[in-house]
Amino acid sequence: MAERLKGRGLVGELAAEFAGTMILILFGVAVVAQVVAAGIGDHDSIAWAWGLGVTLGVYVAARTSGAHLNPAVTIALAAFKGFSWRKVLPYSLAQTAGAFVAALIVRFNYGEVLQKADPGLTIKTQGVFSTLPGNGSLPIGTWGAFRDQVIGTAILLLLVLAVSDARNSAPMANLAPFVVGLIVVAIGMAWGTNAGYAINPARDFGPRLASYLTGYETAWQDQYGQLYFWVPIVAPVIGGLIGAFLYQLLIARFLPPEEAAPEVGRVPDEGAAPA
Repeated sequence: MAERLKGRGLVGELAAEFAGTMILILFGVAVVAQVVAAGIGDHDSIAWAWGLGVTLGVYVAARTSGAHLNPAVTIALAAFKGFSWRKVLPYSLAQTAGAFVAALIVRFNYGEVLQKADPGLTIKTQGVFSTLPGNGSLPIGTWGAFRDQVIGTAILLLLVLAVSDARNSAPMANLAPFVVGLIVVAIGMAWGTNAGYAINPARDFGPRLASYLTGYETAWQDQYGQLYFWVPIVAPVIGGLIGAFLYQLLIARFLPPEEAAPEVGRVPDEGAAPA
């Protein structure tokens, strides 16, 4: 009976990760489509919509799964915060599936606009769905983008752990998603040039696969014709581990112990911050 309940609990967590990541991508990819294909909005609207997408996705999933919405977050929590390693792959697959489905919805809804702006479905609008070095136009190569993704995701994890640690001065549970969204807005505004601030393997791979299956033949490549899809997968994982390590090294180990810490990766009862 206990095993059945445990399995059912994992199904609920995976459903929440799927739904939360889907919400994130519905706002994030759609705003890029609106700006790139229709000329409505600019970089700031992109940064704000991605941040709000994170906020809303976290509100959807937080109580059930902890709303990681990002394999880099899940892996870092497993490595440094005691999150179960057996859940890492299922969480990552659920996150990627949510991103994939959301991107398909955006692709379907904005199909006419994308076709008019870019009839050949080329690199011109490929960046709507997946990131590119230098956003497809600036002189940034593979390793420059790789470096950027390591740094950006390290910043993300250090800050997310800081604002979600109940032993630190974390915001109350109902405000934490908003603060996490602001972190993504800030990263987008300050670290969006070199690689489009994917900082999330699911966010990039799911929409990239969706775009490939719906006509973007060069989806796996960058503007130089080189295979690029692996960069927003590998670099964020490395960056996330570095950021989590730095938080443990510089902050967490000096904080006072908490009497009853909530389960890692889950949102506790109202009035406390998520672990």
